[in-house]
Amino acid sequence: MIAKTKERHNERVVKSTCRMCHGVCGVLVHIQNGRVVEITGDPDCSTSCGYICPKGRASVELLYHPDRLKFPLKRTGARGENQWQRISWDEALDTVAEKLLTFKKEFGAESVATIVGTGRPHLALYMRFSNCFGTPNHLSIINNCYVPRIMAARMTSGRFHVCDYYGFGGATPRCVLNWGCNIVGSGAADGMCGYQVTRTVDNGAKLIVVDPRKTSLAARADHWLQIRPGTDDALALGMLHLIIKEKLYDKDFVNRWTIGFDEFAQRVGEYPPEKVAEITWIPVEAIRSAARLYATTRPACIQWGNGLDQNINTFQTVRAIHCLSAITGNLDVPGGDVFWVPPAGVKVHSTHSDQNLALNERITPEIKSKMIGRGKYKILDNSTIHPRHLLDAIMSGQPYPVKALFVMGSNTLLNQTDPVRTAQAFGKVDFTVVTDLFMTPTAQMADILLPASSWLENDEVADLHMGWCVLIRQKVAEIGECRDDKQILFDLAHRLGMSDDFPWKNVREFCDWTLEGAGLTFEEFKNLGILTGKMRYRKYEREGFATPSGKVELRCSTLESMGYDPLPYFVEPPESPYSTPDLYKEYPLIITTGSRIQGYFCSEGRQIPSLRRLNPDPVMEIHPDTARRLGIDSGDWVWIESPRGRIKQRARLTDGIHPGVIHAQHGWWFPEKDPPEYGFLESNVNVLAADMPCDPHTGSESLRSFLCRVYKV
Repeated sequence: MIAKTKERHNERVVKSTCRMCHGVCGVLVHIQNGRVVEITGDPDCSTSCGYICPKGRASVELLYHPDRLKFPLKRTGARGENQWQRISWDEALDTVAEKLLTFKKEFGAESVATIVGTGRPHLALYMRFSNCFGTPNHLSIINNCYVPRIMAARMTSGRFHVCDYYGFGGATPRCVLNWGCNIVGSGAADGMCGYQVTRTVDNGAKLIVVDPRKTSLAARADHWLQIRPGTDDALALGMLHLIIKEKLYDKDFVNRWTIGFDEFAQRVGEYPPEKVAEITWIPVEAIRSAARLYATTRPACIQWGNGLDQNINTFQTVRAIHCLSAITGNLDVPGGDVFWVPPAGVKVHSTHSDQNLALNERITPEIKSKMIGRGKYKILDNSTIHPRHLLDAIMSGQPYPVKALFVMGSNTLLNQTDPVRTAQAFGKVDFTVVTDLFMTPTAQMADILLPASSWLENDEVADLHMGWCVLIRQKVAEIGECRDDKQILFDLAHRLGMSDDFPWKNVREFCDWTLEGAGLTFEEFKNLGILTGKMRYRKYEREGFATPSGKVELRCSTLESMGYDPLPYFVEPPESPYSTPDLYKEYPLIITTGSRIQGYFCSEGRQIPSLRRLNPDPVMEIHPDTARRLGIDSGDWVWIESPRGRIKQRARLTDGIHPGVIHAQHGWWFPEKDPPEYGFLESNVNVLAADMPCDPHTGSESLRSFLCRVYKV
């Protein structure tokens, strides 16, 4: 939404960058008499062009919310009794440092596990903290979000690709293949604002959408491929089959810049469109037409999303889709799938960057060998431990005791896929410290609770996910004693004897250090607002691709060296009408979940009034014919039950979903309910997916396709 703002007397307007989701939209912060009164989109910001979503507009509500954590707290009763005592920052940080150093001395650094949530501006620094402390046991949600795509792309072409909507090379996409990415509904993803997609389509680009649900973008598509959840790998292989068979690929690029094409073509030859139609439930002519449109409309880009990260065969699925871009000649060309060039001299912290600000080399092979669960998911080992392995270690004490958890920006009881067992594990460790803006089910498990500041209270060189630029984020308010997460890390690191690796006294020094290579101070950067890289295309013609062969590896040598199949393939979801027909008789619906909701960011925002009004209750979508058969009316509370548990959500009837499929919202808890649980098990869809089989490469969990049954409460 692009909206005008009203003029106010004695108003000051500050340029900044929103951080209510992944933080790519430029905004104007309106301040009157020292108080933030409104957030509007910045029409001069090239990342978002004035767009702002409901979350961005609600930033003022978050900033001044009466339930914000404003002071450090110490637990005084038993866990779960909600008894807290206000303490000073010095006491809080001294206590945390003393505990962590004691555990490190007595049980080794590996006895402390660090936990972080979805991508945050402090992510690289938090990894630096974990690595310099010396623990290999760092947990995040990346096995289910983003990193499967990053790693698959790196192993195939050396870099993660992003749609070139900005047209730096004189062209924008003529075709957009949107795959598992509800970017318009969620607002932003992977460094892109949803407005860029709609603007590109408005300007005449063809649109193909692969999604089980008829999203607002799917409703506009030239081809909406309503896929059976969990079969994206088959569709990608079927499209590749047709493109190769009909010789619609870029022969010059394939001959010069790929390896393994003959074996690759033989493998995809096993997936003709007729077979793929049976697997995916997509009509065969729709598959053929979409594949031809994509292959013959150049330049084309692939806007992929989190819907691809949470399946039994995530890694090979993403590999196949990346290969679609490669063989059609759309990699790193104007208007295609490009590899961004970051701003020169800036120490970029983005996940698109190869800069090692996390100091990963501090985790030596000896330390790495102590990682809990090491070796089962070999690609995951380089980034994080698997959540199930951490839970196993805490509950069993094997292979060694986990004594402490340091949680930053993660409502872990909501975002991990076995919330019951996660709560049990949190109750078993000796010591937990949590940083957050609000009291949450996870924060209730803390011994020390530290109040984090919101984006309006932080100075930052904002670059997370963006790659091609950095934007200004300015501190304009201060609430209670809340502190920037980065400052908390600096203060703790200094107490832990890590000052050489954290030489910054404060956030402003860190921002200056980030920009020093560009010849700027943070104060000077405020006047610019943005620094951009000088985009170059077809970089492979001068540099090759960053793979062992220097080419796009359709047959991946790195995978082969790790003992995996070097070519993409299809895997039937672990629970489905075909893989588990007996179970299907008891649980006759396929459930998919995880799509971001526009008013919320994962589990965030439920306590913000304007956002809650947009989506007051957890909602499941069901086809009217299916609902009628089950005696369910729109608005009814229904039970959704899998072999692992049961939750309730409200029914929304829509013909935009297959009669054999339902969709359930994720991330639900109820801040208005009684502590310590806040109802976090009542509607939390992760209850249904606990202990599902995982992708053998990355440990991605099968959240997008499993079996359930539905009945009225």
